[in-house]
Amino acid sequence: MRWKGRKESSNVEDRRGMSPGGKGIVGGGIGTIAIVLVVLLLGGDPTSILQNVQVEDQTTNYTETAEDKELAQFVGVVLAETESVWHAIFKEAGTTYREPKLVLFSGKVESACGVAGASTGPFYCPGDEKLYIDLSFFEELQKRFKAPGDFAMAYVIAHEVGHHVQNLTGVMDKMNDLRSQLSQEEYNQYSVRVELQADFYAGIWAHYTEQQDLLESGDLEEALNAASAVGDDNIQKQAQGYVVPESFTHGTSAQRKKWFYKGFTSGDIREGDTFSARDL
Repeated sequence: MRWKGRKESSNVEDRRGMSPGGKGIVGGGIGTIAIVLVVLLLGGDPTSILQNVQVEDQTTNYTETAEDKELAQFVGVVLAETESVWHAIFKEAGTTYREPKLVLFSGKVESACGVAGASTGPFYCPGDEKLYIDLSFFEELQKRFKAPGDFAMAYVIAHEVGHHVQNLTGVMDKMNDLRSQLSQEEYNQYSVRVELQADFYAGIWAHYTEQQDLLESGDLEEALNAASAVGDDNIQKQAQGYVVPESFTHGTSAQRKKWFYKGFTSGDIREGDTFSARDL
């Protein structure tokens, strides 16, 4: 992605090296961390998990490296590009886009949804309209999930912004209403549709990014590879060696690739109604 020298967003809040106030409520051992990662990776609703899990208290000794500094700049540029795209889309629809904040943290962080550790992965909290990212996740994306490249990282950010768009359009409120009305398995099916729509919105952003001639050779493949890498089936195979489809909350690798690519090729937000789609 051609990003160097472009404007960074003013909505980045840097909390790296800062310890959240009070003791966290995010608890357990490695098993809990694995569950949190599976449920929350790339944008799951963190509220129910973060209120029942506990992160070990720790002293944060953080020193920014040259690589971290460049990565933080990249995050700021990508966020700014999403702001430009969504401002234009909302304006065309006759509404106003409210920009989210993006919080950079190290170790653990306090949000309106609870306290989260780095193992949670990137997430969006509708309670404070903020995206939360520990930059160490991008190394994990490259090494553990075999999804290298700057546009793979851009996909992660654009997906989280997609959840913010859903919050602005009322999707998150509807999901909260459904939580008490459905069984966990039924709710998971709706959760998958939420995540796939966020993937579609990430693809929408990538569509307009390409129109600005910001994409480089291989960028689209990097994003599609990342979308595939964080499919429920792939994560469960890595974590436990088998898959449990009824527990899926984000969609399969094939589904995530499909909806991102659909957004990328269409560039039309009206094509992203995953809730009415019969074939995901």
